[in-house]
Amino acid sequence: MRPEFWREVFDHLGAGVAVLDPSGQIVAVNLAAEELLGRTAPAMVGEGFHGLVHRHADGAAIPDERCRLHMALTHRMSSCAELDSFLSGDGHPIPVTWFSAPVISNGRVLGTTVLFVGDAAGRATEEGLAAHVIALEDLTDRLTLAAEISTALAQTLDTEEALARLGRLLVPRLADWLAIDLRREEGVRRVAVVGPEGRDLDQEAWRGPLPALDEHSRSALVRVLRGGAPVLLGPRQIATPPDSPLAAVQTGFLQAVGAASALIVPLGAARQVTGALTLARTDDIRPFDATEVALIGDIGRRVGLAIDNTLRFGRQREIAEAMQRNLLTALPQPGRLRMAARYQPAPAGSQVGGDWYDAFPLRDGAIALVIGDVIGHDLAAAAGMAQLHGMLRSLAWDRMKPPSAIIDRLDEAVPIITNVALATAIYARVEGPEEGPWQLRWTSAGHPPPLLVTREGHAEYLEQGQSLLLGTGLGGVSRPDATAALPPGSTLLLYTDGLVEVPGTDLDTSLRGLRRHAAALARHPLEDFCDQILTRMPPGNTDDIALLALRVPTATRPAR
Repeated sequence: MRPEFWREVFDHLGAGVAVLDPSGQIVAVNLAAEELLGRTAPAMVGEGFHGLVHRHADGAAIPDERCRLHMALTHRMSSCAELDSFLSGDGHPIPVTWFSAPVISNGRVLGTTVLFVGDAAGRATEEGLAAHVIALEDLTDRLTLAAEISTALAQTLDTEEALARLGRLLVPRLADWLAIDLRREEGVRRVAVVGPEGRDLDQEAWRGPLPALDEHSRSALVRVLRGGAPVLLGPRQIATPPDSPLAAVQTGFLQAVGAASALIVPLGAARQVTGALTLARTDDIRPFDATEVALIGDIGRRVGLAIDNTLRFGRQREIAEAMQRNLLTALPQPGRLRMAARYQPAPAGSQVGGDWYDAFPLRDGAIALVIGDVIGHDLAAAAGMAQLHGMLRSLAWDRMKPPSAIIDRLDEAVPIITNVALATAIYARVEGPEEGPWQLRWTSAGHPPPLLVTREGHAEYLEQGQSLLLGTGLGGVSRPDATAALPPGSTLLLYTDGLVEVPGTDLDTSLRGLRRHAAALARHPLEDFCDQILTRMPPGNTDDIALLALRVPTATRPAR
């Protein structure tokens, strides 16, 4: 937070304030604390507050186990004392009344604030104590709010989720209504409107594209969007006739919500204004004040930086997803065999990964099936996926060899030709005459096992053929192959780990759930089978998902 903001808040209180870290050491003090204690800030910062200033009235040290202030700092709780003594810089005790409160964000103690006032008679008036306690509680709440906003915005890279979190923190805690406008290449757009629950207002009607910025307009919103300072509006300013179409929209919004006071701050820094944040209060006895202008202005800068990050991430994510989808080629439908696939990007806010699937005919009449996952969640993983995808296709087409030999050769090439560190993959061949029967021959490089479901609903994981991941290096040890018959009407499902690895869920439980769902869907059309699998698995995954399913005909054709 900017030093100017701290100075404004501390000077506003008119009482001594010390901000302590979780260990009780002094981080900052205000001018009133320096004057009251007769000590300079540099002489106090870094010292333990209790040990430095807390004394009996006769100047004697207070044992920790009998000290209310020490207990409050140690146990991170609120406390106060009306008649107590602090030690001044020249060594004499000063009668004080003090109040302490912890600053907590998301359950984590960030530190403690101690407010104290002195009195020549050794007493603080009851009214004075109440006023200062209220002021400290207000300060503590504002500092906690700023910390919570920083934490909430840092936890997501999705713009909509960031704005939703901001709305939940600011309304009704700091304002009755909130509106957020973002500057885009195509113009200004109102992307969020948040108000009190149960309020009868069509919030969706106020969202959407806004009129263009008028260079001659002097309205508060236009000035802020152009990089101006925060603007505080009272009833007279809110009622001022608008001088541009954009100002008319803003005036209409503030009047529709019944704003008695409003504050508009830029999102981002003056050189890089991402948009504007409008806060409105409807109670005329609680208008925004100068201290809140500083606080909300600081919030605006934090939000602007966070939104800029999410927009940059969104553009990167779109590029990576487009690259992935372009590499996921159309599936062949050889003879009576049928195939279907799905690719589901990671949920919004997560980074793109390196999942892929592939299927193609081979020169000897077999059908190749591939499922893979490059370890990592960024553009590098997506690029590595593209490299492996092409290399595996080339090797499989050129060499009519068992799957294990193809994967072994790919593993040898990975560290030399690609930037891929580690990857998992299954390479399989569906073998058999055109009329059937068919069998599966496969090898797995550290990938989740294939799932085979019979038409009767018996589901079994094919756990044979397992070996180490690509990139680990086997030192000349060949990978194993495995074979399994594909019964008439059966469904073979290949998938990446995003389908079954959900944070907070046991992997064995997820695998049992997948087997149960697949068995229940055994006779569903193949496209519906894939859709239902994605729908029925537990939510909360943070990774991409790729599925590749093969459906065997219900009966083989008799030989002619």
